[in-house]
Amino acid sequence: MARYIGPSNKLARREGQDLGLKTPGTTAHASLLRRLNILPGIHGQKRRRKPSEFASQLREKQKAKRIYGVLERQFRRYFGNALKKKGATGEALLQALETRLDNVIYRLSFTPTRAAARQLISHGHVQVDGKKVNIPSYNVAKDEVIALLPKAMKIPAIAKMLEDKNPHLPSWLERKGPAGKVLKIPSREEIETDLNEQLIVEYFSR
Repeated sequence: MARYIGPSNKLARREGQDLGLKTPGTTAHASLLRRLNILPGIHGQKRRRKPSEFASQLREKQKAKRIYGVLERQFRRYFGNALKKKGATGEALLQALETRLDNVIYRLSFTPTRAAARQLISHGHVQVDGKKVNIPSYNVAKDEVIALLPKAMKIPAIAKMLEDKNPHLPSWLERKGPAGKVLKIPSREEIETDLNEQLIVEYFSR
């Protein structure tokens, strides 16, 4: 599956906020935080102008894509599917993104970033309900159990994450050792993000 492989620091600086693309506590993350308010490019020191309505909508869509590691065509497909759901389109969109397997692995605090979660899944280190799944975009359903295979726990970065016996978890997930469970599909209030999904809906409704 295609994915963005360019400099992640530029993406965060473009949005002016930490998108969770760098591992907290690393030199790379500290460097990003120091330069977060500087736009990328040779004119980066210039002050950010107040964006137009369209620019705000576009930026919110781009930010969502970058946070969840989704490219344009796939993001449009997520939005199209959300339109077909009952209820608020924006909430349905966020639910689809939040229940991606790579995001669930990240939310369970098995990995420090979503990118690390994607790599873990792609390398065959994850099972869902006892079956190996190597597709990061797989949408996990209610009551499904996600487990790390023994070889994953030998990876130093993963072993370090598992040392935390009381990680912060969203209310719709539970974790016991190297396994976790989706207790429910999260409501909007249970999705921990500062994204304004209404701006994304407005962007696609132009």
